[in-house]
Amino acid sequence: MSIATKQGDGGQTRLMYGEAVSKADLQVEAYGTVDELNAFLGVARATCDDEWINRILERLQRESFVVGAELATPVEHLPRLKTRVDGAMIGAMDNEVAEIEAMPNILGDWALPGATPAGAALDVARVVCRRAERCAVRLRDAGHLPNEEVLRYLNRMSDLLWLLGRRYETTRDINAALRPERS
Repeated sequence: MSIATKQGDGGQTRLMYGEAVSKADLQVEAYGTVDELNAFLGVARATCDDEWINRILERLQRESFVVGAELATPVEHLPRLKTRVDGAMIGAMDNEVAEIEAMPNILGDWALPGATPAGAALDVARVVCRRAERCAVRLRDAGHLPNEEVLRYLNRMSDLLWLLGRRYETTRDINAALRPERS
């Protein structure tokens, strides 16, 4: 068996449960963007040395498979999915958002991406997440996404990713300020 089946050479692919569609289909665009998001979450996790943030990123990566499966499944087959995006997934992010927002000066200024490699990676993941959200909105508007929780999930994830970047950079700034100057 080979990963190169050549079945997609003509611009077609299959959704979950076998329906053939164009690779330019709204569902393919949506779940493909979530796949890209998952890869950027991995980049952020690989560059970040904060264990708390990395635990969150790993969970988001695992949950992105749930999001992607829901986006890749034709509406009539959605009841067959074992796991769907739900309020508990969003609630976990709400708690993390609240925890970070409670930090002093975390919302003091908008950030210029690139202060640290990990912060920049989190910002790239955030903007890819926003694009995934726009894809999901188009899918919903076309009648192919009945679960509004997917939109809430992606919206909340992008907020959380922005805050994770600021938390990372803020704690790095604090740690740097506490270290003595080297001559």
